[in-house]
Amino acid sequence: MLDRETRCYSGNIRTEQQDAHPSRIIGYGSVFNSRSEPLWGFREIIKPNAFDGVLNDDVRALFNHDANFILGRTVAGTLALSVDERGLQYDICAPDTQTIRDLVLEPMRRGDIDQSSFGFRVAHDGEHWYEDDEGIVIREIHRFSRLFDVSPVTYPAYQDTDSAVRSLKAWQQAKETGVLQHAINQRMARERLLTLLNV
Repeated sequence: MLDRETRCYSGNIRTEQQDAHPSRIIGYGSVFNSRSEPLWGFREIIKPNAFDGVLNDDVRALFNHDANFILGRTVAGTLALSVDERGLQYDICAPDTQTIRDLVLEPMRRGDIDQSSFGFRVAHDGEHWYEDDEGIVIREIHRFSRLFDVSPVTYPAYQDTDSAVRSLKAWQQAKETGVLQHAINQRMARERLLTLLNV
């Protein structure tokens, strides 16, 4: 899927088993206001409210983002999504199959799988690029247009950032050509005018 990205987070996942009930997988697919590890020349921050409007999407819970290993689905009621002050939380009612027990649940109980990830698309106007005081390029995401899946993952290192890299290059080009500064100046002038009109 064009412009589909994934991000991974460590230590945000656990299993719960109660006697006669199916196993549950609970984790955070995303954490707010926390800088990501370096991603091909930039770092990323996901802002609160970024998931507004996408929690009702037909979201899947997959193992390692693999559609062959579906763990739950929002429309089936086997995946619940919520947002709290920390981030995007998911609660999966895991299938009671030998494959899922062996491949996902037991490795999680042993601590072999302790990372989460999510697949998304950023809204057209849902990101803001800038350099911080230390010269680090930051991509701030404040709105997603689509949430595809949440996933317990074994390897978070393979983060799909083709779309983000294209967006970074466009921002860098705009900065180098002066287009970015022109847009910033226009926005500041509009804000000053609106302030004067309201006074």
